[in-house]
This record gives sequence, structure tokens and C-alpha cells, in this order.
Amino acid sequence: MLAGEVYDALHPELIRRLEATREKIREFNDLRPSDAAGQEAILRSLLGSCGDKIHVNQPFRCDYGCNIHFGENFFANFNLTILDEAEVRIGDNAFIGPNVSIYTACHPLDAHTRNTGAEWAEPVTIGDNVWIGGNATIVPGVTIGDNVVIAAGAVVTKDVPSDVVVGGNPARVIRRL
Repeated sequence: MLAGEVYDALHPELIRRLEATREKIREFNDLRPSDAAGQEAILRSLLGSCGDKIHVNQPFRCDYGCNIHFGENFFANFNLTILDEAEVRIGDNAFIGPNVSIYTACHPLDAHTRNTGAEWAEPVTIGDNVWIGGNATIVPGVTIGDNVVIAAGAVVTKDVPSDVVVGGNPARVIRRL
């Protein structure tokens, strides 16, 4: 799965891992908003790695968690969803608006093959000092440079260079910073 090869998403071991992660996610999302220490402890047990200063508003959703890496000074607003069948690496000083989705899972176009549970995954890499506006979607295989602003509602389908603002569907460079 992490190698980007086709795998069986319905394999019992993968289903077991998904269920275990969902249990932790449920525990995280059910904590009182004032229990920042409890939330942070669950996130640190779930994520592959993270900086010293992170904050994720509830609710949060992910598939495995262990393939997610947050840098230092990470903030995510409500309803961050990360489908982390491949690695998702987010650099330092990331600011993520509400309802942002980051996907790594890919599915065959052919319905018969898709119905077998066959899929593959492509990693997502997001640089330092990136602000992702609310309701933005980042699709599999995308790399986003440093010092980037992703406009609210953007659908990022291609790599984004450093020092730009992108927006639209599909996202395109609106201006250089």
C-alpha cells in the first residue's frame, strides 16, 4: 500500500487496522473540548509523527493515522479528513481551515475492477507555511510547496509551486507571493 502498488482494500488485516483507528478517532472526537491534554495524547498515539505544538479541532477523521506526519506549529480547524493510505506529510506552520479533505487513496475507473476492492495510494506532501482555506480538497499524489495559500473551496489536482496563491476547480495559480 505504501509502495503505491495495487492492494486489496478489503483485506481483513487492513479492515482491522481501520477499525482500531476509528476507535481512537471516536475517543478523540468524544472528549470534552476543554480536555486539550487528552486530545493531544490521543493524537500523538495515533499519528506517525508530529511537532511539539499541534492543535486539531474536533471532529477529525483519518483512515490509519500512522501515515500522517504534522510539522511544528500545526493547526487544523473543524472537520479535517485525511485518507492516509499513503503518507501525508505537512510541514511547519500549517494552518488548515474547516472542512478540508486530503486524499491519498485511488480507485480504478473500471467498475468491475473497482468493485473487487482493488485500489492504490499516492502520497501528499505539503510544505512549510501553508494556509489551506475551508472546504479545500487535496487529491492523491499532489505536492504543495512552501509559503502557499490554497483558496477556500479549491480542488488541488496538480503540484503547486512555492510562493503562490491557488484557487478554483481545478486549482490554478491566481498570483505569486
